[in-house]
Parts: sequence; structure tokens; C-alpha cells
Amino acid sequence: MIRIGTRKSALALWQANQVKDRLDLLGVATVLVPIESEGDQNLKDPLYQMGIQGIFTKTLDAALLDNRIDLAVHSLKDVPTVLAKGIEISAVLTRGSNQDVIVYPTKKNRDKIIGTGSLRRKAQWLRKHPDYTVENLRGNVQKRLEKLEQSSWSGAVFAQAGLERLGFTGLIYEPLDWMISAPAQGIVGIASLESNTEIQPYLKKINCKQTELCAKVERTFLNTLEGGCTAPIGAFSKIENNTLIFKGGLFSLDGKKSLIIEEEVSLDQVANFGKMAAIKILEQGGEALMEQIKSQM
Repeated sequence: MIRIGTRKSALALWQANQVKDRLDLLGVATVLVPIESEGDQNLKDPLYQMGIQGIFTKTLDAALLDNRIDLAVHSLKDVPTVLAKGIEISAVLTRGSNQDVIVYPTKKNRDKIIGTGSLRRKAQWLRKHPDYTVENLRGNVQKRLEKLEQSSWSGAVFAQAGLERLGFTGLIYEPLDWMISAPAQGIVGIASLESNTEIQPYLKKINCKQTELCAKVERTFLNTLEGGCTAPIGAFSKIENNTLIFKGGLFSLDGKKSLIIEEEVSLDQVANFGKMAAIKILEQGGEALMEQIKSQM
């Protein structure tokens, strides 16, 4: 019996059930083990005030290391690029939408205020719309939608994948195709102990290799910039015709400064691409900008 650890939110349970269904098809007996995370318990503090490493993963990491679960299912964008000793990302599912969207409330004539708990989204929104105010918005998708509807805000930023996965089809929203998404956004990641060799063959069978490659590039870019999951860093890559197409960016907290890289590379030369792309950002002023960001967080 493979014990699948997951957060208790509706979206986390959806993701865990996707993994469960795929393993069940392989004839593997599975059971879900819901666990409440630190990030779910504290809905008041902005994410960056809670520490930028592993807010949503620490509790599941502990359960893995304590042998209370066999694998943990995460939104990979929430997973630190440096994992706890003995834990690895063993597989990823095929990527959903990576895009951010702005959801509008049903009432019109709202204030120029946008809700988001993400520094990356805040920075990019202010870069494009400096006349707006950005308010902190935390909680699961349902709670955030409710808060938006009750507010005087003009909208709030969400991940399109989360809305689609939870079936929120009646919302009024607009894709933000100019906003660079979080590294690994839209990807479901599966963590397990490196020493648990018995389940690795099953996880390899449900792993998407193209998604795995894109995730590696984006997470290496993030790691090289020394940014955590909440830093104002965006990265997205896709594969077309044996070529990896990449766009990454580092932004000041107020959105006034931005360093963006857009490049393409052949798949046979992609091995160190994420690191090289980040080094280019650092050499163009990114190192000083990262120090400024850290001093303000």
C-alpha cells in the first residue's frame, strides 16, 4: 500500500487524486493521507514574512522522513529548489496551464486595487500598472474568490491551472499573457525518499519527461538566482520542434526595475541552460537587485 501525503485544500486533494488514479491504473494499492501545512494554518501573514523556503512542504517533508507517508504530492512551484536531505522529486505529471489570470468581481466600478499574495505577481502588475495598489490575498482558491467578491478591488490574480482543476468555469477572467509565471507553475510534483527504491519504478511510469525537463530548467534558474518560492522571479519554458524556448525575469518589489531574458536552445545543449540564463541576469545587475530584494523582505 502506497501512502500518498497531501495538503488538505481542495486543489491539493485534486492533485493527489490525479497521482492516485495513475498509480491505481498500474494496479498499485494506494491511500490518501491528508496533512495540514504551516502555510495553510496561517492565512494572515504575507508569504514572504513566513520565510521563503518550504512554507507548504515542511509538514509533508517531516511525514516522509518519519515514514508516515511514502510520497508527497505538491504544486511544484511551492517546493524549494533545495530539498530536505534524503528527499527527491521522483516524478512530475504532464503540465497544465502555466498562465496567471486576473479574475474580476461581478460588481463593476471598483477601486484600482489588485489582490495577490505573490511578490512575483505584485511586482509584475505594478510594472505594467504603477497607478494600482496591491493588497495581500491569502487562503485557498475558494476563500480568495470570496474575499475578492466582498472587497472593493478591481480584481485578483490567480493561477489558471488551479481555477480549471477546481472547475471554476463561470468566472470572469482574463489571461495575463505578459506576466511571466512562477517557475514550475502548473506542474504537479511527486516527492519521495531517495532510499525508497520499491516505489521508484511506478513513479517513473507516470513521469512526463518533457515536463520534467522544463521544470528542471526553471527551478535551476530560480536556484541560481538564490530566490525562494516567494521571490519576485518568473520563469517559463516549453519545448517545440526539439527546441526549448525560455523566458525568465527578476523584478524589484515595486516593479520599477526588471531584468528579463528570452532565449531558445536545442535540446541537446540544454543541460546547463537554466544556470547560464540565471548567470546572465546576475551579470546584468541581478546580483545587486537580489541583495536589494532580500534587504526589503
